[in-house]
Amino acid sequence: MEDTQDTVVSQEKFDEMIKELEFLKTERRTEIAKQLEYTRSLGDLSENAEYQEARELQAATEDRIRRLEDLVKNAKIMTTGKKKDVVGFGSVVVIKRKDDGASYEYTIVGSEEADIRARKLSHVSPLGAALMGKKKGESFTFETPNGKQTYAIEKVS
Repeated sequence: MEDTQDTVVSQEKFDEMIKELEFLKTERRTEIAKQLEYTRSLGDLSENAEYQEARELQAATEDRIRRLEDLVKNAKIMTTGKKKDVVGFGSVVVIKRKDDGASYEYTIVGSEEADIRARKLSHVSPLGAALMGKKKGESFTFETPNGKQTYAIEKVS
């Protein structure tokens, strides 16, 4: 199992995980139990595809419950008492690539919340780690699959 000791999340993400966990433990488990009961009533379990599918769904749900319980137990909720001029959890950062001047805006989040399409960047990703602790106006370089990239921080909020 993945090491979750340093799982940093926002209060919003923590609440979302608690809500999902509660749903899975109550409503979802009940739905699956009813589905298993129904498919058992259909007869021969060895050739019952619906029964096998329900068992797989049950196993996947139980795995997700265990994962969420572990995440919730070890979660550290990111604090919002951050310095406005220093990149940290919850910071919104605008960076500009040195070679072509392209600008990008990201919000720094914990790895459980990272979503590049939503411009939410994990603090442990190569770019996120390179940004942590930097200030507006600073330049930094980090390694990418295409080689080293250099950026300047234009804004931190």
